[in-house]
Amino acid sequence: MAIQLSRRSFLKGSLAAAGAVAATSAPAAAVKGAKGGRHLATLIDIDKCIGCGACVEACRDANYEKYPEAKKPFPKMYPNRVPVEDWSDDQYASDRLTPYNLLFIQEAVVDVDGEERFLTVPRRCMHCVNPPCVKLCPWGAAQQYKNGISRIDKDICLGGSKCRKVCPWHIPQRQTGAGLYLELLPSFAGNGIMTKCDRCCDRVAGGGVPACIEACPEGAQIIGPRDEIVRKAHELADETGGYIYGETENGGTNTLYVSPVPFEELNKAVDKGKGRPHFKPAENTMAKANNLVLGMAIAPIAGIAAAWGKQIVADNKKKEKPEHIKEGTDHDNA
Repeated sequence: MAIQLSRRSFLKGSLAAAGAVAATSAPAAAVKGAKGGRHLATLIDIDKCIGCGACVEACRDANYEKYPEAKKPFPKMYPNRVPVEDWSDDQYASDRLTPYNLLFIQEAVVDVDGEERFLTVPRRCMHCVNPPCVKLCPWGAAQQYKNGISRIDKDICLGGSKCRKVCPWHIPQRQTGAGLYLELLPSFAGNGIMTKCDRCCDRVAGGGVPACIEACPEGAQIIGPRDEIVRKAHELADETGGYIYGETENGGTNTLYVSPVPFEELNKAVDKGKGRPHFKPAENTMAKANNLVLGMAIAPIAGIAAAWGKQIVADNKKKEKPEHIKEGTDHDNA
């Protein structure tokens, strides 16, 4: 019986290996502007992406130590409307965002100048310039560094999913049965931890490049100071007759895409839903007065909760490790 290989399967089998070899043999390039306190942005050229999946595999290799460790059986939640979200037995799912898959390849068949084209698009956190997930987290578990990278502190997060609700793309994903809520009120608070791409903040803080960018065999992604990335996005769009997404969406993001087709058309063609972000226009969430008022109202609570959570975590770590081992990494000056 003949074996049929899809374009993506073929490319993944041949080119991804080349990308992986390049990633391990070549020294990591330094991120321009990583130490200057300016926002860093990435530019993704959709026309260059071949859907090989090298970025997905590199992301897994770089982040597996951060993955949630779910404890079963899960506590029964009250009220029971809080859903269990469990990916611990399906950690290798790669067709959407999950707590164990922070980056996936979205596929679309579109018409480009009268020719049917198959496009593949790496999707992950957009890293908003003014991220609502950070500003509106009621427990202070989400953070943004001076370089614009946002992350969720899994040691503090209770899994309440406020970050997902306020994200225009509903990016963060929850894993039940993991995190601080198990030590606090396991049947009443949170239901897990939320996860999302942190753009390899540890690597960037050390002057390195995010794993997905380093592994790409086609150079479909670049990273640098946001003003320069925006300029390059416009140059690329002008040169190719392309379209830009991320410059103004949700007030501006630190992930910009250039597409050979309008994003309205691309949005129609991609699979959307849970764990599969859209490409629709996104209003500036933080510009809405009611959210700003909410943010100010919860800020004191968030500060107290974050301090409380950090103290619990710190006490637990003191029990687990000798006092001479320094905890954490300072990214504030990254």
